[in-house]
Parts: sequence; C-alpha cells; structure tokens
Amino acid sequence: MKPINDRVVVKPSPAEEKTKGGIIILDTAKEKPQRGEVVAVGPGKDDKKLTVKKGDVVLYGKYAGQELQYEGVDYLIMREDDILVIL
Repeated sequence: MKPINDRVVVKPSPAEEKTKGGIIILDTAKEKPQRGEVVAVGPGKDDKKLTVKKGDVVLYGKYAGQELQYEGVDYLIMREDDILVIL
C-alpha cells in the first residue's frame, strides 16, 4: 500500500484483554485501540514532508481514520493531522 498526499496507514494495536488489576475484558466491552504502528506514509502535501515515518508508534484520536481490511489485516488510513503524538 502506498498512501497519497498527507495520508498515513496505521496498524492498530490489539485491544487490551485484561485490565492492570487482572480482570478479563469481554469482547463487547473492549474499547477501540487508540495506538498503533505506522506501516506506510504518503509523500506529503504542498511540498511539506510528513513528520511521522514508517515504524513509528503513534497515538491518534478515538474516531480518527478510515478502517480498511487488506489481506486479512485491519488498518486505518488517516491524515497526519489526526495523529496526536509519536511515542
């Protein structure tokens, strides 16, 4: 996959199975992860290079991006502006 302009492809981290206290979380109660790894970046827009790069672990907004399934793997495609922080 090669995103265009200022788009970034992120592979979300799996949802937490247990809380820190050891309580198992049911599938219906799991929250959508807000952390993931950047797997592809576009070339930028209007001659501005992107800040994130492939391999960066990032946090993004709860409703950021468009969900996509490619070859059986879930991804999110979002603008670089939707990324809140690089960890």
